[in-house]
Amino acid sequence: MKKAALHNLGCKVNSYETEAMQQLLEKNGYEIVSFDEFADVYIINTCTVTNIADRKSRQMIHRAKKQNPEAIVVAAGCYAQASADKLKEDEAVDIILGNNMKKDLITVLAEHENRQKVHMIDIGHTREYEGLFIDKTAEHTRAYIKVQDGCNQFCSYCIIPYARGRVRSRSLADVLEEVRTLAQNGYQEVVLTGIHLSSYGTDREDGNDLLKLILAVHEAEGIRRIRLGSLEPRIITEEFASTLAKLPKICPHFHLSLQSGCDETLRRMNRRYTSEEYYEKCCLLRKYFDDPALTTDVIVGFPGETQEEFEQSKHFLEKVCFYETHIFKYSRRKGTKADRMPDQVPEEIKTQRSHELLELNKKNMAAYEARFKGRKAEVLFEDLVEIEGKKYYRGYTKEYLTVLRPQGAEKLTNKIFDCIL
Repeated sequence: MKKAALHNLGCKVNSYETEAMQQLLEKNGYEIVSFDEFADVYIINTCTVTNIADRKSRQMIHRAKKQNPEAIVVAAGCYAQASADKLKEDEAVDIILGNNMKKDLITVLAEHENRQKVHMIDIGHTREYEGLFIDKTAEHTRAYIKVQDGCNQFCSYCIIPYARGRVRSRSLADVLEEVRTLAQNGYQEVVLTGIHLSSYGTDREDGNDLLKLILAVHEAEGIRRIRLGSLEPRIITEEFASTLAKLPKICPHFHLSLQSGCDETLRRMNRRYTSEEYYEKCCLLRKYFDDPALTTDVIVGFPGETQEEFEQSKHFLEKVCFYETHIFKYSRRKGTKADRMPDQVPEEIKTQRSHELLELNKKNMAAYEARFKGRKAEVLFEDLVEIEGKKYYRGYTKEYLTVLRPQGAEKLTNKIFDCIL
């Protein structure tokens, strides 16, 4: 039996695709082993969101070849798509598997004797959604389900539209089939995710959009929770928020991508909304949900970001008071408009600004979590962890607050309980 090892880099969409490729390998007779072990095939699902991601992708490719020089090393995914010409010259790479080609992994491996190294399509011009399917996941209680691929936004700092192509949505029927299969296999929570989730359905002619998809998934038996991946603020309308608030399975945990709280910076980023418009969306969610968890992403040190612009962004974060803010120092990415912008911010200033926002994030997280102390909340317990020599069951509320319970005689994994926080 041939052995295969997989390594994933990047986002939850990549994770989903890696698990789908693993299940394709298992169904075709491969034994799956750890990436650190000797294998006949190594598959690296690469990321290209930053130059650092590119470097990590190359490092994992060379690490695989070093472990077994005779192995077939497959570079798949976004870095493979965006930098195929560079990878063609890399002797550590045997197969380049672009996006929308992962479904053909088994055929590609079988035909490798023909020594065709590159398997790629013109990703920018395809309208085909790549059909991948999972019936289990590395998570024990929650399953991430990819429902959409590609992006039409072209933010000035982002390479992903070039690596992933235009918006392509999965059929509602296909999503529901996967949801029902996962529910039958014991998963109680699903997370709907995509490269640009808010665009779900905009490319289809069947009239389905993200709200209709959520309503359909809500009817699936066995699923107790529905969580949403990252959303663009423009999708939050009165209808969207009020409809979701009536669905008992919806988790009041909304990740609204921000990137900056300064309108001038947002304009240079090509984000297509103002800070005030964004704030109105946050207020809408708080109107219909009781203390929803609002989380976001922010980039510091974007080209041209002055100290005044940074202060405006920080003030906006204080105004919204997010539960959690993911802070990223701007990283130049060749091939993007932002890479060619003047007034690149020095690294030491990025670091200082990042530190300031990380301190604000700690304060906001503590304030949000304190509001739940003494409240009763539904908790889905996921796994067993050891902390300072003691074992605890770890679970999450619908808002994604972490709850720990000492290990006892009763096994809590994949069970839902009402707990006093």
